[in-house]
Amino acid sequence: MKNHVDNPTSYASDLEKVATPAVRAKLIKLGISRAQDLLTFFPIRYEDETQVVSIADAPERELIQIEVTVIQAKVEFRPRRQLVVSVQDVTDIASLRFLNFYPSQQRMLEVGVRIRVVGEFRLNRHRVKEMVHPRYKKILANDELPTTLTPVYATTKGLGQVSIRKAVARAFTVADQTDTLLPIYLSDLGLPSFSRTVKTLHRPQADVDPALLKDRRSEFWARLSFDELLAQQLIMRKNYDKREQYSAPIMSPINSRMELFLSRLGFKLTNAQEIALSEIQADMSECLPMRRLLQGDVGSGKTVIAALAALQAIDAGYQVALMVPTEILSEQHFKKIESWLTILDVSVERLTGSLTKLERSQTSDRIKTGLAHIVIGTHALFQEDVVFKKLGLVIIDEQHRFGVKQRLALIDKGADKLNQTHQLMMSATPIPRSLAMSFFGDLDVSVIDELPPGRVPIITKLVSNSRRQEVFERIQDTCRSGQQVYWVCPLIEESETLQLETAIQTHELIQAQFPHLRIGIVHGRMKSQEKTRAMEDFTNGSIHLLVATSVIEVGVDVPNATVMVIENAERMGLSQLHQLRGRIGRGSGASTCILLYSSKLTETARSRLKIIYENIDGFEVARADLQLRGPGEILGARQSGVPMLRYADPERDVLLLEKAKHFAPDFLTNHPELAERHISRWYGSREKFSEV
Repeated sequence: MKNHVDNPTSYASDLEKVATPAVRAKLIKLGISRAQDLLTFFPIRYEDETQVVSIADAPERELIQIEVTVIQAKVEFRPRRQLVVSVQDVTDIASLRFLNFYPSQQRMLEVGVRIRVVGEFRLNRHRVKEMVHPRYKKILANDELPTTLTPVYATTKGLGQVSIRKAVARAFTVADQTDTLLPIYLSDLGLPSFSRTVKTLHRPQADVDPALLKDRRSEFWARLSFDELLAQQLIMRKNYDKREQYSAPIMSPINSRMELFLSRLGFKLTNAQEIALSEIQADMSECLPMRRLLQGDVGSGKTVIAALAALQAIDAGYQVALMVPTEILSEQHFKKIESWLTILDVSVERLTGSLTKLERSQTSDRIKTGLAHIVIGTHALFQEDVVFKKLGLVIIDEQHRFGVKQRLALIDKGADKLNQTHQLMMSATPIPRSLAMSFFGDLDVSVIDELPPGRVPIITKLVSNSRRQEVFERIQDTCRSGQQVYWVCPLIEESETLQLETAIQTHELIQAQFPHLRIGIVHGRMKSQEKTRAMEDFTNGSIHLLVATSVIEVGVDVPNATVMVIENAERMGLSQLHQLRGRIGRGSGASTCILLYSSKLTETARSRLKIIYENIDGFEVARADLQLRGPGEILGARQSGVPMLRYADPERDVLLLEKAKHFAPDFLTNHPELAERHISRWYGSREKFSEV
């Protein structure tokens, strides 16, 4: 047996050894660039070609295999040109029909030829068993049945199963199959070897228990899940440890500005806020760069904590950049933070794409000279012409909305070869603990898991479209009482144009329904100034009802808005519904979210609405959303830089995740070469992860 540590393997690209140039090009489209990748490219299902059934005993509409002799082959022209082949065994006669065929096929399927056929039988109009476009091959001398199940792989246009199977078979002769896990890991977890796992899952024996192949909790799938989770944790641990190579500004948490700010707030911080703040302050007081995720439910008070972190940096003589995903949110944050900090002699600036050339130039000058203490903006912040004099803290709100390159571009404005900025990332999508461990293992995490005192829980109602008139009456009563209403149109990601049209139509319909009310509209196609004006009119009460699309999903606070109607709520994900619902309930009065749904609901849609109806806790909603949609969709993980999981599931495999997280530091420290081999085996050139 090879020594694990003494025989590191680089897993260099060796695809040319297992496939032709044409096949390699197709494999690369599937994310396969090395022979090693083929070993971890597992079948989606299996076909049993180890047994033959007779025509007479063959069931209908089930994949089976028969051995037959061709007794007739002819081309028919009605209703279209097709090749019809009659075959028989000792029990019965059947028909094979090919709607698309080549002359070579016709020549091969001559009378008397013995063939092995795989397909599904159906009765044709003559009540004869028939297969349409079955798979077949000529039976040669000593041509025995296989002893293993036949794998079926995910494929791409122009790449057939035969080519993939050949490439996988050759990969087993080229790629390294020695274990990258220490024997103690295998023993502790009761896992099979890597070699046995891949051989079993690619070419299982005919007598293997089918449950072992399908059950993601079986020992073979557990091995894949653990390997993947360990590789992910190793990568994130490496990233975490890189911080020790850099220094960051030391910022004292004690200053008069912060004390004055807290005294003027008008409310006390919650216990959860206090804990989160102390963790952030401790990080910023050290010479290592802070990399912390602040997560909390909608309305939990993350912005206050961000403002206090900003004051800590500003008091130490550094600038702060706060990046947000939308112009509306930047305006919201700017107004709130400016109202808090200007009185403390803090200069707050806003930098977005909607500024005029002159405004942008003036703002850029104040940033460059250091006159701007805190800069709030969108993507405009990380443009090349924006230069900070002394950037010490970067705050990224709704961090999953930004790609790795975007975050790096901003962070690099305050970094040099040895120094980095402190980084605080915020998310209003509550993340279950297992998911946070998997996707944010390289971050320190603070959680605000309680709402400010006095906050009245939002009432959620499910209402069928057939009761729309009742909703109109509720809207009438709400507006008469001096309160305001959001009306959210369907969020149709596949069609921005359709979404826009729907918003405009809804606006016209509601305006006709309530001619005496002032109805506003905001959508993504409006100019930034128009959106800002509409939101300002709604915020100051000039508009009774605001028709909106997804642009209000994040960050817009209007305390007087107490009712939200969401059209076609069944089309949306749970986290999205929860985020939208969180736009109301910002005042002291009771608020209601009305989810309008189609009368015809799928079972999935029904269960989704039931969850949002029964749960006001964002963490419970996120956990349910995780089960329905997967982590990548919820967290924007595909652009996070964190290696994606193909086989492991953080919720299902939480115990394996805990073990992987536990083993990773020791593995890297004491077996670095083996750890690199393990990472390379699972991610290779795809080892692209966030360094931010």
